[in-house]
Formats: sequence, structure tokens, C-alpha cells
Amino acid sequence: MSIFHPPPPPSSSSAVKWLSLVSAVWVQSIAGNNYTFSNYSAALKSLMNLSQLQLNNLSVAKDLGKAFGLLSGLASDRLPPSLLLLIGSLEGLIGYGGQWLVVSKTINPLPYWQISIFMCMGGNSSTWMNTAVLVTCLRNFRRNIGSVSGVLKGYVALSTAIFTDLCFALFSNDPSSFLALLAVVPFAVCLIAILFLRETPFAVDNETEDSQYFWVLNAIAVAVAVSLLAFDSIPNPTSSLSIIFSIVLLILLVSPLVIPIHSFLKNRGRSGAAVEALLAAEEVVEVEGNGNPVIGEDHTIVEAMKTVEFWLLFVSFLFGVGTGLAVMNNMGQIGLALGYDDVSSFISLMSIWGFFGRILSGSASEYFIKKAGMARPLWNAASQILMAIGCILLAIGMSSSLYIGSIIVGICYGVRLAISVSIASETFGLKDYGMIYNVLILNLPLGSCLFSGLLAGILYDMEATKTEEGGNTCMGAHCYRLVFVVMACSCVVGLGVDLLLFIRTKRLYSKIRDGR
Repeated sequence: MSIFHPPPPPSSSSAVKWLSLVSAVWVQSIAGNNYTFSNYSAALKSLMNLSQLQLNNLSVAKDLGKAFGLLSGLASDRLPPSLLLLIGSLEGLIGYGGQWLVVSKTINPLPYWQISIFMCMGGNSSTWMNTAVLVTCLRNFRRNIGSVSGVLKGYVALSTAIFTDLCFALFSNDPSSFLALLAVVPFAVCLIAILFLRETPFAVDNETEDSQYFWVLNAIAVAVAVSLLAFDSIPNPTSSLSIIFSIVLLILLVSPLVIPIHSFLKNRGRSGAAVEALLAAEEVVEVEGNGNPVIGEDHTIVEAMKTVEFWLLFVSFLFGVGTGLAVMNNMGQIGLALGYDDVSSFISLMSIWGFFGRILSGSASEYFIKKAGMARPLWNAASQILMAIGCILLAIGMSSSLYIGSIIVGICYGVRLAISVSIASETFGLKDYGMIYNVLILNLPLGSCLFSGLLAGILYDMEATKTEEGGNTCMGAHCYRLVFVVMACSCVVGLGVDLLLFIRTKRLYSKIRDGR
């Protein structure tokens, strides 16, 4: 026996759908704390007298936290999004708060294994936030999956630059203040988002209206990115200019609220016929859901893992994110090796261009699916080619290599995350998406371990010399040259995997085009 709860009026459900997406944007704006390790890694290395391999293994511990994202995947169909956000925010408060205690010298340096646990907790916190917002918003916007994933993942990319630039503007890049921001700000934002993030099963997609709203949301996101780029281009901003920048940035982050407000005012008074049509359509889908699922239908995680497509996507994701994480986690030491004392500008470059990679690939791939049925894996293949070029440039070690390489790595890493999220939902459905997504992102700790912890750490230590304090250091382009050469070769292997997945999903995306 089932109890029917009457749906909210269309005006309300549409506004709630967009309000949920706006709150998800806020969460994603602070959920990229996992990519900010380079901002305080030098302080940890100095305080704890670590070798480069030990420091890289701390970054692996941070990424290992994502392996425990399987817990958030299991919980996503059993707990409301609000509870997932609460768990993630509390875990982040503890994880980054513990690191702050060490870097701020409030307590003596902790044993290596204890700081590794705090790193792991900080890394795991974002999986709860990401799972909550991705599962909720993809279910709310089933006909605009690419646009939604591009926007959400785009703001994750910007979050690194948001934290970095706000810390510079307010605290002059002090590592302990930066960690305090990582601990407190996500906790506060998640408490706000808990009030608004929810699934809206009775919200009806209006393709024209949704398209217009996505253009507005993308325009605001680009404005945020441009403001961050503009601030980064100023060599020595004054304190008053820094305060003005901070105020403008916060206004831009709040401004997407105009979309749900406009949606509510515009849709007042519309009849419930669209809701009845939606209920009828969902009833048809339920009847047709008998038998074993084929590609494009809802899969459980077990059913998905029995397919060739799942493992092609898994391996492709490994090569794509592994190389990107190796550069991000080692940017502090790469910059020092090439003679840069401050690498915050390169971190911001990766973050901002990662945003453009995510938001443009999400919207563009959605457009080409609707127009030509172009399978999304082709975008991943293109990003592998560009990433290989970026690795070669970084290996050469020219004066401008780090600037160009940071931009290329940011774009390719951004494309990979946005496109892979969409491929997983379209290939295996949204029924068990929380679990499928978190199995796929096991590649983050795995890729970090292989490319950052082992490859980069071991090869760097082979080139480095011991310091009097017990650590080691290396200066010159040769320090990471072999690392980048190996990563360029791995990109070529990833390209072959992406092309194979493209071939196997061409028919699926033709069907998606016809359905949209």
C-alpha cells in the first residue's frame, strides 16, 4: 500500500528545483578544498621535516579519503541530502581543524600517522558534499545532465581560486589562516544549504526556460572566474582593493538567487497538467523497467560493474585524473624547482581554467548531443591529447612552461571531471548513481597514489639532495622531467581507452539525441 503525497504547485516545484541548484552551487564553491594542498604543503614539510616522498604520501592520504566515499554512496539512497551535507561539513571541520592546530603552532607537530588521519578526513568530507548535490541535482534536471554537471563541477574548480584569493586578500596567504578558512567556511555554507537542497520529483522540465536560466547561471559563473583572474593579475593589491574584491566576489556568489525568485514569480498560476503528464510518463518507465538493464537504463552498482563500458570509463578516469592530481599536488615543489617562491598564482590558474574546462565541456557536449548525437567520451579523448601536450611542455621546462602547463592541466582535468560525471549517469542511469559515482572516484586516491605518491615522489627524491634539517630539495627543470615524460605516455594509453568507449557508446548517444 502506498500513500500519495500531492505535489506542490508547478510554480513552487520549479522554483524549489532551481533553489536546490543554487544551494548546490554554493556547496560546490567551497567543496574543492581537496585541491588546495599546495597552498600549505610547504609549511607542513618545514614544520615536520618531511622528505618529498613523505609529503606526497600525505597528499595521497588526503585523496585516500575519497576511497571512503563509498560510504556516502551507500547512504545517498537511504539518507536525505541534508544529512549527507551535515556529515561532510562536520568531518571537514575536524579534518582541516586538526591540520590548522599544527600549522598555526597551537599544538606541537603531530606524529605522521595522526596528521595522515586528519588529511584523510578532510579529503573524505568533500565526498559527502559532492554526493549530496550531484545526486539531487542530476535527478532534478534529467534532461540537462551535461549543463548541470558542468556548472557544479565548474564551481568546484573555482573554489580553489576562491579560497586562495580570499585568503590572500584578507590574510596575505598565511597558511594557518588558509586552513582556518578550509575548516570553518564549508561548515557554515553547508548549514545554509541544508535548508534548501532537496529532490523535486514533480518539477517539470521546461526546455526553453531551463536553457535561459542555465545561460544566466553560466554568465554569473564566468563573471566570478573573470573577477578572480583580474585580481590574480594585480601584482601587489592594496588592502582597500582586496576588501572591494572580497565584497564583489561574495555578491556574485549570492546573485544566482535571482533565478529561483524569477522562476517562482513567472510560473505562478500555471495548472497542474504538466505534473499529471510527468506522473504518467514515470509510470510508463516503471512498467518498461523489467528484465536485465541495457546500456542507458538504470543499473545497480553490481550490474554496472559487469559491463565493459564501466571498466573502460574507470580506466579512462584513472589516467585522466591521475596525471592532473600529480601536477596539482606537486605544484608547490614544481614551482620551487623552477625558481618560483610563490606558486599561488599557478594554483589559481589551474583552478580558474579548470572551471572553463568543466563549464564549457558540459554545455558544449550537451549541445552537440542534441544536434548531432556526438558521444561524450570523444571530449575525454580530446582532453587526453591536450594533457599530453601540457606534460611535454612542462618536461621541457621553458620560462613560460609553468604558466602554459598550469592552464592546460586545469582545462583537461576540468573536462575529465564534468564529462565523466555525465557519461556515468547517462550510461548507467540515476537509480544507484550515488554508489556508481563514488566507485568511479576511487580513481582519485588510486591515481594520486600511483602518479603523485609513487611516480612523482620517488623520481623527485632520486634527483634531490639532502638538507641539513633532514628533508631534501631539488632545483632545476630536471627535477620533474622524467615524471612528465611518463605521464605524457600514460595520456596516450588513456586516449586509446577513451576512443574505445566512444565507439561502444555511439548508439546510446544517438538514442539520447532522438529522445531529447
